[in-house]
Amino acid sequence: TKCKMALQSLRSRGAFGPARVAPKALARIQRPCRAATVVASAAASKAPTLPYRVGHGFDLHRLAEGYKLIIGGIDIPHTKGCEAHSDGDVLLHTVTDAILGALCLPDIGQLFPDTDPKWKGARSDIFLKEAVRLMDEKGYVLGNLDCTIIAQKPKLSPHKENIRNSLSTMLNADPSVVNVKAKTHEKVDSLGEERSIGCHAVVMLIRKDLA
Repeated sequence: TKCKMALQSLRSRGAFGPARVAPKALARIQRPCRAATVVASAAASKAPTLPYRVGHGFDLHRLAEGYKLIIGGIDIPHTKGCEAHSDGDVLLHTVTDAILGALCLPDIGQLFPDTDPKWKGARSDIFLKEAVRLMDEKGYVLGNLDCTIIAQKPKLSPHKENIRNSLSTMLNADPSVVNVKAKTHEKVDSLGEERSIGCHAVVMLIRKDLA
């Protein structure tokens, strides 16, 4: 709008007549006008439907007594659990964020803010199922998922298969494309000192017509 007004003002004063053109001044006005047109054009264009999308998720929770430890929807026997607004399922939060990230959508904290009492104590499968719904709505299916849970204690090896099967069911995916690993943190920092639990996940989504 400012560009148009400036050009109209010049025209009204006869600035474009013979021997009255100021090329440098005109270029200074036209340059931002052209840039604005390019930006508006790009914004109006339809976002590409990519054949593959990759997303990364990360989450970390404090561990404290008096809370349940829930990982992948499975209750894990332990003396501590995750402090959180919801049920504190670090794995489901991480996978939810990985899927949302692959779709370039707002993260879990924006979609399900911890300032909203509606989500107080909520089961984290609600968040994951919404991410799966959005994935389907945008025309993608899960290619594969790789997760790493980081906890000094408890030992998660005896629970990994149950966690993987539970996670696969929530994702409507075959367990063969869902991987769950567990590592300690070698007694280093809050993770290694059993004050927190963390998780990373990388997901690949595939366009439905290619799957």
